[in-house]
Amino acid sequence: MAFLVLDGLTKRFGEHIAVENLSLAVEQGEFLALLGPSGCGKTTTLQMIAGFVTPTSGTITLAGQDLLAVKPAKRGLGIVFQSYALFPHMTAAENVAFGLEMQGVDKSERSRRVTEALELVGLGKFAERHPRRMSGGQQQRVALARALVIRPSILLLDEPLSNLDAKLREEMQIELRQIQRNVGTTTILVTHDQSEAMALSDRIAVMSQGRIEQIAPPHEAYERPATPFVANFLGKTNVLQAQVQSGQALLGEGRWPVPAGSPPRVLVTVRPEKIGFADGGAQALAGQVVTRIFQGNHWLYQVDTAHGRVTVIRQNSGETAPAEGEAVRLSWRQEDMSVRPAETAR
Repeated sequence: MAFLVLDGLTKRFGEHIAVENLSLAVEQGEFLALLGPSGCGKTTTLQMIAGFVTPTSGTITLAGQDLLAVKPAKRGLGIVFQSYALFPHMTAAENVAFGLEMQGVDKSERSRRVTEALELVGLGKFAERHPRRMSGGQQQRVALARALVIRPSILLLDEPLSNLDAKLREEMQIELRQIQRNVGTTTILVTHDQSEAMALSDRIAVMSQGRIEQIAPPHEAYERPATPFVANFLGKTNVLQAQVQSGQALLGEGRWPVPAGSPPRVLVTVRPEKIGFADGGAQALAGQVVTRIFQGNHWLYQVDTAHGRVTVIRQNSGETAPAEGEAVRLSWRQEDMSVRPAETAR
């Protein structure tokens, strides 16, 4: 049986349905990301697990116990908020020790565990420093140490890296993942950042309008999106409408095999980095380069075709890159594209 189980979870605020009939199982030690745009219900779901919001219907069980029957303070969950919520008048050590004091842990044990927690997040030398004298990354580490020091059954992270600049956010992603693996705490992350979710999690639950669109490991959700929403939300993607004849999708001069039983009209989705420039051959879609942008390690192209504008990402390998206005032929492998009935588009 899964460690944490959400079954038929629904939350209504008046006429508004924030979360609708959500079911989810999380294994012990797993790192799960709830990913989606603002208003999709991910934070409300986290708050229901934490006990800050009461579900309208549905159940939450933790290790077989009804979590909804337990008061929030007694659930034994560690929480890191977007704002970190540190006490400004307390030192780093005092902030980390706060939860242990509330649990009635004796002073010597408290001191030992606070030292261990600060060392774990690389702040052993900053125990006596106040938050106002710390950088954003250091404050984030203090908040993480405070959540971990109580040895929570589950660690809940609510957009914990969103206040950091891009470089520091990337560094903290690596550190956070290493810490989670070392400690082995079951972790649920709420984020709207696709790259963050893919970098940190074992599985991603992509949410939209209060529902889960797909639950899968990051690479599977990216390479094989279950819905058009997932395809568009997880990075850049191209969606092309195609006619089907004799079991093949017709795109320009290209003929790509489609699953048996496909309807006459389908949507073909293919990631920009999977598309190449072809010299010839039947598997090609003709177009003209409208925009070419150099982005360091790769070139970003916008190509107009008879099926719409196509985005292409080509690694900067030193080869000559097609110029703006140049006629090109686009090709990709059949295994790099997804096909679904056109009527499933939303």
